[in-house]
Amino acid sequence: MGYLLKNCDFVLTWINDELRILRDVDIAIDNGLIISVGKAIEGHLEEINCSNHVVIPGLVNAHTHTPMSLLRGFYDDAELMTWLNKMWIVENELTRDIVSLSSELSIIEMIMSGTTAFIDMYHYPDVVADIASRYGLRAALGPTFIDILKSPTLVENELRNFMSRYGNSSLVRPIINVHSIYTVGKDTLLRIRDLSHELDLPIQIHVSETRDEVYEAKRKYGVFPVEYLNSLGLISSKSQLIHLGWVTSWELSIIAKANARVTHAPTSNMKLATAGHFPMRELMEMGVIVTLGTDGPASNNSLDMFREMKMAVLLQRHSYWDVSIKAMHAFRAATVNGYRLLGPRGGCLGNGCVADLVLLDLGSPRLQPIRDDNILSNIVYSADGSDVDIVIVNGRIIYDKSRDYQVLRERARRIGERLNDFTRKFL
Repeated sequence: MGYLLKNCDFVLTWINDELRILRDVDIAIDNGLIISVGKAIEGHLEEINCSNHVVIPGLVNAHTHTPMSLLRGFYDDAELMTWLNKMWIVENELTRDIVSLSSELSIIEMIMSGTTAFIDMYHYPDVVADIASRYGLRAALGPTFIDILKSPTLVENELRNFMSRYGNSSLVRPIINVHSIYTVGKDTLLRIRDLSHELDLPIQIHVSETRDEVYEAKRKYGVFPVEYLNSLGLISSKSQLIHLGWVTSWELSIIAKANARVTHAPTSNMKLATAGHFPMRELMEMGVIVTLGTDGPASNNSLDMFREMKMAVLLQRHSYWDVSIKAMHAFRAATVNGYRLLGPRGGCLGNGCVADLVLLDLGSPRLQPIRDDNILSNIVYSADGSDVDIVIVNGRIIYDKSRDYQVLRERARRIGERLNDFTRKFL
């Protein structure tokens, strides 16, 4: 099915890494791709009237733990390690059915708030992948290495099975998930390095999230976390490093030289009081691809990427006492940079790009008054997920507020009731 988006009031896109604002244009979509952007396009495609709308590239949630909506509001006012220990008690009793329900709740939330793709780390990745595919959302995920929970041999077998099942999917991309250097030993990390090379898979890992993690690495290995991973051959263009709140200047050079990718999760880090600061300006100046993620719905507690863009800018300004990080940088991190992690040419609205895009309602009071000079600021600092009217992924409408809003809200309510039945015994 192809679509012709007619009379788009505003279109925000990236052309040669420069943000462009187009006015009163049409967008033609066919076979999952954008085939034309311009004035007065004609064609045998289903027309959608996009007047009074701004069209933006789909948003990528570059790091989350999708099934953790189960634990939203659970021990909310605890610091990271206390919080994790409470989470693990519940997670030890998880079932596939509970993971399925909580994943569906999160995916509904992401779809309704304009996320078109997410990168996930959690148990039962096949369950998450199946639900994402059913709803039409892109996902990059895979089994997670945590030595204290599963033997690396078992996780490797799960990974190979996951690849066999989803390796040719148009929506699901297998990756290797590694929890952290404090839950995964050296031998397992070396095994992961070899698997990444053998299977040509990227690696996602939490790194330098807290002072304790950094101090313990220095005490145990004599080096800081990024240095340690680099000594094992695990900092490369296949690496996605999450958090980096406590990282040295020389570690940034290691990251940049290796062309590793990084992900900032500002809201979660503030909420869990991990302190430190993510060196977004320095990383960008060194040419590192910076992306944004909400982290899990239990530590954020929202999966709304509009909120995350705003938080990313505000936290940088609070930390640096200047305005060098701007709305444009957060928008780039949430769109085109996210797709650089995923693989397909996306995060932009040009010929040949994957047709992953979001229509925002310009009738929203939050977005007014609106002009060419303030539209990006209004999107990053004022908009939220409730302003989303239509979401298209891979050329297919996966959310239309006029059609789906009430149905999805009711489904979310029913899921919430069932999840409460499971969590009450842990309160």
